[in-house]
Amino acid sequence: MLIKRVLIPIYFLALMVLGMAVFYGWASKQAKHDHRYEPLIHEAAQRYHISPDLIRAVIWRESDFDESATGLAHERGLMQVTPVAGREWAKVEKIANFRETDLFDPRTNILAGSWYLSRAISRWPQADRPEIFALAEYNAGRGNARRWAKDLTPPLNGTIFIETIDYPTTKSYISNIEERCYYYQKQPDPSVLAVGWAHLQGYWWRWLERRHIQMIHLARDS
Repeated sequence: MLIKRVLIPIYFLALMVLGMAVFYGWASKQAKHDHRYEPLIHEAAQRYHISPDLIRAVIWRESDFDESATGLAHERGLMQVTPVAGREWAKVEKIANFRETDLFDPRTNILAGSWYLSRAISRWPQADRPEIFALAEYNAGRGNARRWAKDLTPPLNGTIFIETIDYPTTKSYISNIEERCYYYQKQPDPSVLAVGWAHLQGYWWRWLERRHIQMIHLARDS
């Protein structure tokens, strides 16, 4: 009986140590993977005059730095760019041989997504925080963003705008990215454990968002 009482705590302690070791190894791999996109993020930030922290936060929220990610509405790549947005970007940049599959290329995707986000920001010059309105547009579409802002008077207040949003997932989306931007500003080189925790958070939020969208589609089809 005494041996059993001694072995049980040791067993759980060993499992805890093993779990932490596995988590640290996984988080270390994620940190190295995330860092590989830094040159592309800074290239896009300079070209389209947008904060690299914002680009980085959108990538984290949209795909968790997975260049092969696909969305329910055919969004593709790191910034989950739709084929329509990709073609618009290619037209502006005069890229004649653009193909939708090019959006799985990290550089193409980051440039196209950053251009789209930068254009959205430029549409809200009367806002105190144009990026808030642009993120709503990026997540829920131009029409919804305009609908939520239609009763606001200049200067458009970002805090009040968020309160008018009737899509919980879009509210959460904006909040997540704002928090992540702030985090990147304070910790430009986050610890391995922080990177791992951020990835776990991202998995959870994206699962909730996908589940919400699926429920909407089911309600429409029924």
